Amino acid sequence: MRLGIFGGTFDPPHVGHLILAMEAYDQLQLDKVLWIIAPNPPHKLGKPITPIDQRIAMVKTAIDGDAMFVLSRIDIDRPGPHYVLDTMLLLHANYPADSLVFIMGGDSLHDLPNWHEPQKFIDQCSSIGVMRRPGEEIDLTLLKTQLPGIEKKVEFIDAPLLEISSNKIRALAYQKKPFRYYLPAGVYDQIVELGLYNTEDALKE
Repeated sequence: MRLGIFGGTFDPPHVGHLILAMEAYDQLQLDKVLWIIAPNPPHKLGKPITPIDQRIAMVKTAIDGDAMFVLSRIDIDRPGPHYVLDTMLLLHANYPADSLVFIMGGDSLHDLPNWHEPQKFIDQCSSIGVMRRPGEEIDLTLLKTQLPGIEKKVEFIDAPLLEISSNKIRALAYQKKPFRYYLPAGVYDQIVELGLYNTEDALKE
């Protein structure tokens, strides 16, 4: 199979995540998209994050009943730090016959040289699906000198322009402003029920 690897903090998972994962599934001709929740992202250490169990519950609700999406526990069930290279190595062990397509945004692609052992990470990817927003030009010239072979791995995904982010949703929730329709209905209900994002921590990125 051709598996998409769609990782994130998902705090909370929103409609934008679902749309981008759907576009990746379609345009990259994937068999499944694995949603990989980052329990303690290395770049967010020391920052307030909603407990992992609550984020798992929200992702399960967001993708419930959709055959193209699967929640993976690959990072949830192992101790940190959770570097993406280690995640990919474990996924290869779990899916030895399958192609792994890592999905990321254009910003992450440009930041790739700063990741943990980026060349080894690239080697573990059958391809790298990069979200490209309308009118966005992504120049690989510099990246090719920093990470040889990267241009052979990149496949672009034409993504719609979505001004939706988890940061914005958390801020709206904290400010007691409407935010219901940025989210799948069940996820909104969970946030309200659990009283998530009601403190100033919701404003911290």
